[in-house]
Amino acid sequence: MTQTRPRGRPRAFHDKTDQNTVRSLDRAMHLLATLSETSGLTLTELSERTRQSPATVYRVLVTLQGHEIVEFEDGAQRWHVGAGAFRIGSGFLRRTNVAERSRGAMQALMRSTGETANIGVENRDEVLFLTQVETHEAIRAFFPPGTRSPMHVSGIGKALLAYYPEERVAGIVAEKGLPGFTTLSITSQASLSRDLARTRARGFAIDDQERAEGMRCVAAPVFNAHGEPIAGLSVSGPAFRMALSEAERIGEKVRAAADQVTAAIGGQIPA
Repeated sequence: MTQTRPRGRPRAFHDKTDQNTVRSLDRAMHLLATLSETSGLTLTELSERTRQSPATVYRVLVTLQGHEIVEFEDGAQRWHVGAGAFRIGSGFLRRTNVAERSRGAMQALMRSTGETANIGVENRDEVLFLTQVETHEAIRAFFPPGTRSPMHVSGIGKALLAYYPEERVAGIVAEKGLPGFTTLSITSQASLSRDLARTRARGFAIDDQERAEGMRCVAAPVFNAHGEPIAGLSVSGPAFRMALSEAERIGEKVRAAADQVTAAIGGQIPA
C-alpha cells in the first residue's frame, strides 16, 4: 500500500480562480478587516462599507460571534473585533518569538527615554507593528498591533531597508513607490539611498515627521543568526519632546536595546 505524503497545499494551490475561493469566507474576512480599522460599526455601517446586504452581513457576524471573533455592544448597537480574533492573531506573534524576547528591552527603553517603544517586522513590503510599550505621557505615539506603514516613511522600515541587499530595496520601491505623506517625506530614490547610508553609518534610523507631522521616531534593526535584519525596535514620540538634537542620545539607547534583543534570540550583528 502506497503511503500518501502529507502536504501543506494541494497541487493546484497556484490556481487563484473562483473555484478555489470560498466566497462566504472571503466575505467574512472582508468584514473582519473592515471592523479592525474602526472602533466599532453598526450593521448598517458595515453593510454600506462592504457593499453587502444587511441580511448577509448579519449572518456572517452571527457566525463569527459564535467563535468570539466579533462582539456586539448592546448599548451602542455596534459590532467590534472580539477576543477570539486576538487569540488567533497571537499565533503570528508565537511564530516570531522576537516580539516576546523584546518585551524586557522595550520596557527598559520606554523608562529610559520616557517615550513609547515599538517593535515591528517587514510583511508584504510594509512595516507591520507587532506590539508596543506605551509611555505614560498624555500625548504619545500609538501603533495598535497589526498597524501597517510604508517602509520609506517609517523609522523601523528604514532601519530594515538600510541592511537589505540593494536589489531587494529596489524591488520594494518598484512595487510600492515612494509616496509623500508630509513635506518631509522621502520621495526620491536618491534621497532614500542617502538616508539609508546615514542609517548604516550611525546604526539607527530617524523618521523626522515623514509619516505624520509632529511625530518623530528613532529605530534600530534586530538581526537573526545569519546577520539578516528581521525586525526593528523603535522609540516614537511627539516632536516637541523628541527634538532632533536628542536623536543621537536616543539612537544610542535604541541601538543598544536592539542589540540586546539580537543577542536574546541568538542573532548575529553584522560587522
